[in-house]
Amino acid sequence: MALSALVADLPSIKDVHVLRYSASFLVWTFVASCLLRFACRALAGRGLSWIALEVRAFFLCAFAGLISGYLAELTGRGYPLDWYGWVARSVQSAFILFVWCSLYFSIKTWQQATRERERFLRAEAETRDARLSALRYQLNPHFLFNALNAVSTLVLEGNSAAATRMLAQIGDFLRTMLNTETKLEIPLSEEVAFVEQYLAIEQTRLGSRLHTDVSISAETLDAMVPSMLLQPLVENAVRHGVAPSIEGGEIRILSRLDGIYLKLTIRNSGPADQGILQRRPTTGIGLSNTAERLKTLYPDNHGFSMEWLALGGCEVLIELPFRKAETT
Repeated sequence: MALSALVADLPSIKDVHVLRYSASFLVWTFVASCLLRFACRALAGRGLSWIALEVRAFFLCAFAGLISGYLAELTGRGYPLDWYGWVARSVQSAFILFVWCSLYFSIKTWQQATRERERFLRAEAETRDARLSALRYQLNPHFLFNALNAVSTLVLEGNSAAATRMLAQIGDFLRTMLNTETKLEIPLSEEVAFVEQYLAIEQTRLGSRLHTDVSISAETLDAMVPSMLLQPLVENAVRHGVAPSIEGGEIRILSRLDGIYLKLTIRNSGPADQGILQRRPTTGIGLSNTAERLKTLYPDNHGFSMEWLALGGCEVLIELPFRKAETT
């Protein structure tokens, strides 16, 4: 009784045949997928479009499906072949292989697109850095020419002490400029210290005719700004707003935080009618250079404007996204 029950629980000959048939189908389909991998890799390396790859994959999988279906029938059932079973197994195998190839090509296409995008972004960043560096280099000789011209004026006026002091200040200023040459952005505190060095040079040249007011909000001191952002604008304000006036004038530098934006203001005093005479497009190096650098660094996320004030003088307003300096 127990023996008969044990025999009854054993798989029937039909079940064994089905298992062998299914195992044979899976083995030969797997072998076909392994061989197709080399063909798919070769096709993917030819730079074809995804649709072109799919068309080629369809014919490859149809051929591979016929072969694997035939071998599955041969090893699973033997002769004589069941032609209907061969066609059914071939279609199933071809479908599985086509899905596998489609997944392979999709992954490879996505990886290639990701690499291309990374290369594009890297090239774009390198181009941007080169452009910014070129703009930075444009400012250096511009400042040096003006500074040496001011020293020459002091010498001609017989003020050798002021000329000597100014040369020392220019040396310190250029040293600071060279130290920050490779940095695209620096904390606002460093930029303000840099501008104060420049204003000290101008103070030596203009004396009591130059008044300065630097009001930097404490919460903006560690905000990141383009290096040499303020200096050319302040230089422009001194040169066109203060120096031409016999009475001199005032330069104001203000900063404040407005939501997620940092707002910087450079303002110079001047007679009320001065703005009327000067309301024309400005093509100075300082303003055009700053506008180009801001456009390169913050394409659609910045503000840069200049306004002639009703009471006299000019005001430049810069609006940048507020980002703090990274702490290490």
